[in-house]
Amino acid sequence: MRKSTLFKAVAAACTTIMCLGFAACGSSDAKSGSSSDSSSSSSNSSSKMNQIAGVTATGKPGEKPTVSFKTPMTVEDNSYVVLQKGNGDQIEDGDRICTQGIAINVKDGSELASTWEKNTPDCSTVVTSDTSQMTENYYNIFKDQKLNATIAFGVNDSNSAGTSYLMVLTIVSKSKDLTKATGTKVHDVPTDLPKVTLAKDGKPSIDMNGYQGSDTLVSQDLIKGEGAEVKDTQTVVAHYTGWLLDGTQFDSSWDRGKSSTFSLDGVIKGWKQGLAGHTVGSQVLLVVPPSLGYGSKAKDKIPANSTLVFVVDILAAY
Repeated sequence: MRKSTLFKAVAAACTTIMCLGFAACGSSDAKSGSSSDSSSSSSNSSSKMNQIAGVTATGKPGEKPTVSFKTPMTVEDNSYVVLQKGNGDQIEDGDRICTQGIAINVKDGSELASTWEKNTPDCSTVVTSDTSQMTENYYNIFKDQKLNATIAFGVNDSNSAGTSYLMVLTIVSKSKDLTKATGTKVHDVPTDLPKVTLAKDGKPSIDMNGYQGSDTLVSQDLIKGEGAEVKDTQTVVAHYTGWLLDGTQFDSSWDRGKSSTFSLDGVIKGWKQGLAGHTVGSQVLLVVPPSLGYGSKAKDKIPANSTLVFVVDILAAY
């Protein structure tokens, strides 16, 4: 079972985070190759979540629980039960939470999938009162929890000839995304590269400094972050601005007032190759030649055969 299916239980709640729209990818509408955030229906946001009865969990908080219930059992969508209260820090608005999950067939109690064995928690959920990202009901459920809490959500797939199941999530860690690059300023940046200046809020502006581009990818730290190293298979949260070599800006998450989230598996090659290996908190100057961008195809405001210049703040990666 794919992880996207495994975590279907909360997909309806976390419309932006569970149904990701990618920034800087080559298949939709943003000028840097970013796509606008997906939006799914939140029609259930004002309807009360039903409590699931007859389900219990045992085990040490923060470890894989043993879940028990009488089979066969039926479950409805938009239903939940807190199986174990957490014993760690309180979940707060704006926290990015990582959850380990088990999908359990309610017909026979069999385990359909689990992230525990390979220790691959899902960290795509931000607990937020912003209803464009999370419905009010799910926000209220998550914000009332502490780390190591275990919650079961009902998923009814019986009408589609699928398998109805419990999605049992344990909140194992939390963090806050950065709002801008934070770290140590890099002083030995090559002098022939474009010059970047920052506003107080971190928004970049650029002076091309007579720069004529490069036939190869340039990936230069301007600020060195202190976070974890980004892997080329991860999803990245970033603020960015993109320019053509003549200084024309074609896209900026800063202007939209919201950071962008994208998978490095779904972006132009210059982004994937240029951001992998840098650390969270870093600000990276990317110069992307046409061969690693859009090549001979025009893209919105980007002419064919364009070299692209980006300043990217890496705010989180998971």
